[in-house]
Amino acid sequence: MCNQNGFTLWFTGLSGAGKSTISEIVSEELRRRGLLVEVLDGDVVRTHLSKGLGFSKEDRDTNIRRIGWVCEILSRNGVAAIGAAISPYREIRDEIRGRIERFVEVYVECSIEKLTERDVKGLYQKALNGEIKHFTGVSDPYEPPLTPEVICHTDGRETPEQSAAKVLAKLEAMQYIPAT
Repeated sequence: MCNQNGFTLWFTGLSGAGKSTISEIVSEELRRRGLLVEVLDGDVVRTHLSKGLGFSKEDRDTNIRRIGWVCEILSRNGVAAIGAAISPYREIRDEIRGRIERFVEVYVECSIEKLTERDVKGLYQKALNGEIKHFTGVSDPYEPPLTPEVICHTDGRETPEQSAAKVLAKLEAMQYIPAT
């Protein structure tokens, strides 16, 4: 029987900002410390749990609510649930926060300029040129969190490891995980 108290660690930020990378580093460290961990990555969830949803506001809200619901169940059952999804709308993130007692929001912040510069697929440039419609942060809104527990600056000011260390330090300070 596990005596771990669950929590949800919610990574939000634009496409390519580093949510998946940082959440993977954090999840590996949490597992190393003996915690039960599940990662719900937005891209993976869309191929399984949210297959068939498009990118309208309604479909995006449904996708994020589904991720939030799974995180709620996992954390209620003693798991460190990690959600890593763009989750562009503040209202839906706040709704999920309101349902999960132990919720930590991590804003993975990176400028459009830096994201465009390092985008190997060229999606940001295509969106900026009007070739891709409804691209979050360019032609569709992204509402940054107003009071996240952690802000990771992935524009070159921090390495992914430094960002992960900030997240882990916050979880330790909140006493959600044991200090090393």
